[in-house]
Amino acid sequence: MSHEKHIRTANAADLPALLELYRQLHPDDPVLPSDTALQIWQQFSAFHGSKIFLGFKETKLVATCTLVIIPNLTRFGSPYGLVENVVTDSAYQRLGYGRALLKTAIESAWECDCYKVMLLTGSKKPETIRFYAESGFEQSKTGFQMRRPATM
Repeated sequence: MSHEKHIRTANAADLPALLELYRQLHPDDPVLPSDTALQIWQQFSAFHGSKIFLGFKETKLVATCTLVIIPNLTRFGSPYGLVENVVTDSAYQRLGYGRALLKTAIESAWECDCYKVMLLTGSKKPETIRFYAESGFEQSKTGFQMRRPATM
């Protein structure tokens, strides 16, 4: 079986397939209406250098990750990159799609003069931690988060 990978950046026409793939990342989330998704896409597209990368097996979208480039007033004005929403279709995991996407996102961050690329994972699975480590990321900082409280 061929596992030739095609990677490109997303465009608005990719939103339906992208939203479907995101269901594997957060299956309990409500479905995002397409008009809302398009508004968010347009807002995201205004972030200079930020991209959503897509990985395809032939014409099927099988993996994605998002790179956000964040302007910065330290490090002599060098921005930093944040990688989020890394997901590979469960039928295509361990075939190199996720690693190829991360490599592309990191290269894109370096092209934007980022001085670092960060990502957080909520996964405690050893294979997920190993995947990020083998992709070149190191566990070197302490991460914190705060989520908005549920409305009553």
